Amino acid sequence: MNFAETFKLAISAIWAHKLRSILTLLGMIIGVMAVVVVVSLIQGFNRYVDEKIAGIGAKSYTIQRFSFEDWKDTDTIAAAQRRNKDITLDEMAYIRSKATLTDKLGAQARSTRSQIKRGAQIVEEVPVSGATPNVLDIEKLEVEDGRYFSESENDAAVNVAYLGADVAKELFPASSPVNQEITIAGLPYRVIGVAVAQGTIFGMPQDNFIHLPLKTYSKNFGGLVQWRSLYLQGTAKNDEQFADAVDEARNILRIKRGLKYGEKDNFGILTPDAITGLRDRLFGTISVVLIAVPSIALLVGGIVVMNIMLVSVTERTKEIGVRKALGARRADILRQFLVEAATLSAIGGATGVFLAWVIGRILTAVFFPTYLSIIAVIIAVTVSGGIGVIAGIFPAWKAARLDPIEALRAD
Repeated sequence: MNFAETFKLAISAIWAHKLRSILTLLGMIIGVMAVVVVVSLIQGFNRYVDEKIAGIGAKSYTIQRFSFEDWKDTDTIAAAQRRNKDITLDEMAYIRSKATLTDKLGAQARSTRSQIKRGAQIVEEVPVSGATPNVLDIEKLEVEDGRYFSESENDAAVNVAYLGADVAKELFPASSPVNQEITIAGLPYRVIGVAVAQGTIFGMPQDNFIHLPLKTYSKNFGGLVQWRSLYLQGTAKNDEQFADAVDEARNILRIKRGLKYGEKDNFGILTPDAITGLRDRLFGTISVVLIAVPSIALLVGGIVVMNIMLVSVTERTKEIGVRKALGARRADILRQFLVEAATLSAIGGATGVFLAWVIGRILTAVFFPTYLSIIAVIIAVTVSGGIGVIAGIFPAWKAARLDPIEALRAD
């Protein structure tokens, strides 16, 4: 008997007991769906991080007060708070004057939440931050309307503002905000530009912000200290020299701060490799656990398939006897029940993948970005079919070993 005939027999047997087959598949469907959803979330998160790194430039680095290692535990952060000093504009100027491998070096200050007004319109708790004009190029910011601020506006500490899309829509629902006036924390500012809308990531809005020229922010909000601390962003002149540019900037800042050989840095430098390395360290083990837990449901689904196939063998004992009496070999009987078990599991796997895709679309639209790769789909269906084969081995072996005379006597 060829495979096509065996497959037809398997489909006929499954279709003959539709309700039982559906109930049998529930465990496999839930297991595959859970595994695929978790994998989609993990892949979506990893792609998001990689896209954000690419968005700010794969070869850009950040110099800030603390490093990742400083946040290892309460003791290390306490020691870092005593040892590390805030980054200053003098240090940025010093690095700029000494660095030969860095192309652009800009600065940003951490945000302060403020009340924004335009006439009777009020928006509360908007993050307002300061930046140097070259941050536009370093972070590859996209301007929807108007422009970003200029060097002359920053040097003169002019009261101009660059709005996120949500803020612009809230304050100017029916007109362009460019060259219009708003009030930030009680002071008037002229709007010069609006950013391209970014939407939400992990449920967090990306368009609720306002950028001011760095010196304007420092003048109007009380200096670049504490929660308004400064951090620098730099790009290398070319990709090949990126690591050397980072090392050069580190050494220049160490010299500026008078650190001796062997003395620990009293600042942190973040690079794309450091960010992805931290992600892998934090989520590597977690990802394994997240995938392993729903995989238990797959195992349970396999056990259910084995149980149902054993019941099927018992119910179809007489059929097996008739087939053997008509010349069917043990290999034919073995193959018939193995294909039936594998087909049952593969249907469950395909259904689970489809439901996972639907859930992934919903999660992407509402909460989290997800990504379902073709490889993940193939693996999910293959694994579910493989579990079906493994679960069907014993029932198929039992069916193949039935004595035809005893089988024909069965009721």
